[in-house]
Parts: sequence; C-alpha cells; structure tokens
Amino acid sequence: MKILMGTKNPGKIEGARQAFEKYFTNIEIEGIPVDSEVGNQPIDTQILQGAKNRVKNLKKYAQENNIEADFYIASEAGITNLLGDWVDINSAVIEDKYGMQSIGISQGFPLPDKYIEEIKSSELGKVMDKIFKLKESGKGKGGISILTKDVVSRIDLTKNAFIMALTKHINGDIWK
Repeated sequence: MKILMGTKNPGKIEGARQAFEKYFTNIEIEGIPVDSEVGNQPIDTQILQGAKNRVKNLKKYAQENNIEADFYIASEAGITNLLGDWVDINSAVIEDKYGMQSIGISQGFPLPDKYIEEIKSSELGKVMDKIFKLKESGKGKGGISILTKDVVSRIDLTKNAFIMALTKHINGDIWK
C-alpha cells in the first residue's frame, strides 16, 4: 500500500506508520515536504486547515510528478484555546485515491499561559527548546515527551490523530 505524506518529519511519519499498520499490511510511506499555507505556529482553525492544505498540495505534487498512491495524508500540530484553555493538539487528514477525506484530532496537552504570546510569535518547538535547553525538540519524540517524562511522545499524538481519521476509512459503509 502506497501512502504519500506531506512532511519529512520522522516523528510524524512514524506515527502515521504505526496507525496504518493497525489496519493494513505492506505499508510504504513516502514523505514529501509540501506547504501548509498557514504560519509556522498554527492557531485554532489553522491547525486542521494546514493539514488539509498539505493533502491538497501533496495530491497536486503527485499529479505533476506522475505518482500514484492509495492514500494522501498529512498532520499539523498547533495551539488552540477554543475550549477555554490553551492546549497543543495534532490534526490528521487522510484522503484515499477515490477522494474520500477524513479528519482526526489527537488528545491535547496544556500550555502555560505565560508562554502563549512567545509561542504565537515563534512556535512551540522553539519555545520548548529554549525552556528545556534543547535543540529541535519538535522533531522525533517532541516536546510532549519531555513534559510527560517519556510516557507520551509526538509519535503517539500523531498516531492517535491518524487512528481517529482512519475510523472513516475502515468503517466506510457508515459514511456512504
């Protein structure tokens, strides 16, 4: 099964791989960097829109380069306070080769209010790097790994968002 994913981020790719392997065999994921068309730090509705834009741009790239795939997928992390408190969440978008699109959202983790303005003007990963004196914590296991003492990683958040998005594809008759 050929899957194109709109990123080269190894943590996101691994999360997607783990999600798809729960339901499918012979998974091949190719990461292709494409634009999200949202800022470096997506906020509120930009989180899901960024993932949808990545899928759109990924499909365009595939068409222009004569690449066929069974699924086109993307994820986007961002911050939101739509529920009343600032949290970081991951969104996932999956579109199959027939055009059926689905979305999924991961669980979120709280963010200290005192860092919100800095995160908005920069991005969460850079602020986490500064706080914890790290480099590129947004890649691989991610900052959530530090915050949970290695109990939950970015891979887990991405995996869970993709599992949520896959519910539509593995139970397609409900949506038809």
